[in-house]
Amino acid sequence: MSGHTITPAIAETTGAADITPRLPSLALSRAARDLGLRRGELDLAVQLGCVRTVPDDGGGGGRRITRAEIDRARCEDGFPETLRERVATVGTRDGADLMDVTPARFTRFARLGLIVPVTWYLNRYRAVVWRYLAEEVKQFASGEANAPLLTGRTPEGLRDQLDAGLDLRPRNWRGRHLGFRLRLTEDPWAKAAVVASLLDPAHVADVVPDPYERAELYRLRPAQSVQWPPDSPAARTAARIMIADDPDEVDWLRADLGRTLIEARRQRPAAWPSPEVSGDECRPGTAHHPAPVQGAGAATVCGNTTVHRATDVVRTASLTTKAVPGVPVAHTGTAPERRATAGRPEEPPSRGVLGWLRRRNP
Repeated sequence: MSGHTITPAIAETTGAADITPRLPSLALSRAARDLGLRRGELDLAVQLGCVRTVPDDGGGGGRRITRAEIDRARCEDGFPETLRERVATVGTRDGADLMDVTPARFTRFARLGLIVPVTWYLNRYRAVVWRYLAEEVKQFASGEANAPLLTGRTPEGLRDQLDAGLDLRPRNWRGRHLGFRLRLTEDPWAKAAVVASLLDPAHVADVVPDPYERAELYRLRPAQSVQWPPDSPAARTAARIMIADDPDEVDWLRADLGRTLIEARRQRPAAWPSPEVSGDECRPGTAHHPAPVQGAGAATVCGNTTVHRATDVVRTASLTTKAVPGVPVAHTGTAPERRATAGRPEEPPSRGVLGWLRRRNP
C-alpha cells in the first residue's frame, strides 16, 4: 500500500477528533485582563451576573470563566465601556455629586436603606468605607418619587429613625451578599453554608446540633476576600458587618438555614469524619473530613460503633489504679507514651514467689 492512501485517512481521523474540542477556561485574573477590568470589577461583574463562571474542574474549589463567555462579553455593543459602567462603584462623596446633594444627606439615604451598598472595605484607619453602584445612584436621583427627598426636608418619621441610630447599611449589604453567593452555587450543602456564614456560631450550633453537619457547613463556607488576624480590631469590625445581630434578621436566617438543611439532607447526608474508624465502617459514599472534637469526653459515633478518645481511657485507668502501701508509684511516662499505651490492656499482677520478689525489688 502506498503512502498516498494512508495520509488522507490520518487527516480525516484527526479532523473528526477535533470536531467537539473541550472549551478552555481561564482563571479570574487572566479573564480580567482579557475583559479590560480590574480584579475587583470582575468579581463584582460575576456577582451581578454580567459574566458567568463555571466550577474549577481541577479541584481547586474556585471559579473560572470559559473562553466562550469572554467572547460573548466582548461582542456586546459598546464593549468595554458598557461593562465598566455596569460595575462602576462610587463612595459617599462621588455618590453625593451624582445626586447633587451633600454627603451628609447621601449618608442619611444609605442609613435609611434607600440606597443599598454593594461592597465595603476598611481603610488604613480601620474605618468602614461603603461602595454603591453608580448606576443605582443615578436611577435613584432620576426618580420622580425621590425628588422631595433630594431637595426638601427629610420627613419627620425618617428623622426619628435616624435619631434613634438606625443604620441599615450592614443588613442590606448582608442580604445582597447572600443573594450573590446563592446564585454562584447549586449544591444545597454549599447554599446552607452561605446562610450559616452570616450567623453567629452559637446560632448555627442551635439550629444544627449534629457536629458532623456543622463541620460540613464550615468546610463549604465561602472564603473571605480579605483575612484579618484573629481578635484584631479590624476582625472585630468586620464581624459586626458580616454577622447578623438584628433579632428579626437572625430569626429569618435561622429559619432559612433550617429549610436549606432539609433540602440538603434529602439529597445526601453530611460527611461523617472519623479518623479512628476505617471508612468501610462509616456511611458509604461519603468523604471523611476532620471534625473538631467537642470536649475531652467526646466520642466518635459511626453506626453502632463508638470509639472513645484515648484521654478517656487514661483518665479511667488513673482513677482505678490503687496504690500499694510501701511501694513507690511507677513513672507514667511522657504524654506521647501515655497516648500510645492508653488503649493496651493492663497485665494482670504476678502471683507467687516471683510476684513477691518483684514487689520487694521494684
